[in-house]
Amino acid sequence: MRHAWRLWYDATMSDEPFVHETAVVDPGAEVGPGTKIWHFCHVMPGARIGRDCMLAQNVFVASGAVIGDRTRVQNNVSIFDGVVLEEGVFVGPSAVFTNVHHPRTGFDRHGQFEHTLVRRGATIGANATVVCGVEIGERALVGAGAVVTRDVVAHAVMTGVPARRTGWACDCGAPLPEPEGGTCVECGRSFREVRGALERWPG
Repeated sequence: MRHAWRLWYDATMSDEPFVHETAVVDPGAEVGPGTKIWHFCHVMPGARIGRDCMLAQNVFVASGAVIGDRTRVQNNVSIFDGVVLEEGVFVGPSAVFTNVHHPRTGFDRHGQFEHTLVRRGATIGANATVVCGVEIGERALVGAGAVVTRDVVAHAVMTGVPARRTGWACDCGAPLPEPEGGTCVECGRSFREVRGALERWPG
């Protein structure tokens, strides 16, 4: 067995998809160039994964799931049928997605899967739960352990159970300093809240 550093080096230097020897990618799954699929992952037939993605240890991707380019999914996450992650999404370790509102053993609910959409650039924190049927806006930030039960607007910082907006996030991910936006102390971008949405300032 090759040393871990050699596996990492080979995966990093190649434009071809990399699948660790312990991972299973079923025939019929689509995996884009440059994507890395690490230890003990399972990607089912019909799943679609874009280019330059990273699936860390023990990630499951179901047949109807879609993962956009440059998305990173950390350890122990299941992306179920009906979940769509757009480009550049970050999903923290042990985050949870669902796809049925009222699951019950003995009752077939395969035709009742709800769709969940995570827009480009959004971040889902570690151990957060995203209840099915919601949309998480671009560059929103769901805090660790939060439970999202309704749609999230772009750039919103969502924390708590159930998750509520407690601030705004910059494009770079840093929380903005004021309730109505302000100038990011990390990257200098400026924003303001207008009618419940965040806009770049000046526009």
